Amino acid sequence: MHNAKLKTSGRLQRVFAVLSGGEPKTTRQIIREGRCCAVNSIVSELRANGVKIECKNIRRGVFEYRLHRKDAKGAKRKKNYVDK
Repeated sequence: MHNAKLKTSGRLQRVFAVLSGGEPKTTRQIIREGRCCAVNSIVSELRANGVKIECKNIRRGVFEYRLHRKDAKGAKRKKNYVDK
């Protein structure tokens, strides 16, 4: 699979910015705030770029994502989960 680069992809940058607040975000929140689709694919691409993203299944079919604490602290743009 080809992965876009965080430095050049507006789509990855938007989702990174959404997650940079440090608060967990559901798939739906990421879609709305990041103006994107296929959140799981974007998360996979962010991980391929070295970003640690934690994921938690909060109920059937509903997932929350958030940046690993170290990445959230180091984020220049605007907390216990299982790393998938």
